[in-house]
Amino acid sequence: MARSYAVSAMKNGVLLALLAYATFSWGDACIKASRGGMSVFQTGFLVTLAAAIFLYFVHGPEERWRDFWRTKRPWMVQARALSGCGAGILGVYAFTTIPMAEAYSLIFLSPFFVTILSILILKEQIGPWRWGAVIAGFAGVLLVVRPGFRELSTGHLAALGIAFLAGTTVILLRSLSQSEKRTTILGVMILYALIINGIGAVISGITMPSGRDLALVLAAGAFSAMGQVLMLKAMKLAPANQVAPTQYSQIAWAAAIGAALFGERPDALAIVGLVIVTMAGLLTVLREQWKFGTLRNPWGRNRL
Repeated sequence: MARSYAVSAMKNGVLLALLAYATFSWGDACIKASRGGMSVFQTGFLVTLAAAIFLYFVHGPEERWRDFWRTKRPWMVQARALSGCGAGILGVYAFTTIPMAEAYSLIFLSPFFVTILSILILKEQIGPWRWGAVIAGFAGVLLVVRPGFRELSTGHLAALGIAFLAGTTVILLRSLSQSEKRTTILGVMILYALIINGIGAVISGITMPSGRDLALVLAAGAFSAMGQVLMLKAMKLAPANQVAPTQYSQIAWAAAIGAALFGERPDALAIVGLVIVTMAGLLTVLREQWKFGTLRNPWGRNRL
């Protein structure tokens, strides 16, 4: 009876995680659909504000948002906030300038940066399986973006920057997840994002958004917050090593949404590259599961 309940709960957790990543993808699509209406910083500010309002009503039973500033490791928390904020700003730029599938293929290079940073910072020993997955993922990205055969833009560089910051965030969260409350980690990042995006919006110039653009960016913030809530519920029902592989469902969502809404249709080589990126990422996840018994990034999404 107990085993049956545990299996059912795990399945529900995986389904909730799939729904969470679908929600994140639709939030990114909303940002993409609003392109050109406002500056990157103004868009980021409104998205963060909408997400913050939604998340205010969500916290653990023993957590209070008014205590989010209480932290045991303030410098690490602030470094994580800056990496998340930077990823959010670059995300707005990337999704408004390049196809969604290309953005995600580059963002999913984050395991490469996690591997490098694990060696440099955590002094971990990386085996041939993990290196093989990293090299395969990089090869898959090359098939998608094909540098030298097509023009690359600053949007591609921004997506690569997201991958680096996401990898940095994973390393930081490995140290913070056991000592800091979720309200602290999210609250400090939201505060940084509001301040940095607010200052950037003032400097770059604030424009009056159309009703359509305003609705889209507010929806993006709501989708982002909803994804965080769904991911939190998923992590309560299923272990991290069962939830983590579901993030690669975003590749499928990117291809589907990009084709249906934005006329972005990857060719055969790009599709092969996307499959390779997905398989390489899954191999990394499964290898971590086999070696450590559980994954070490319990927070799911690295961008707000």
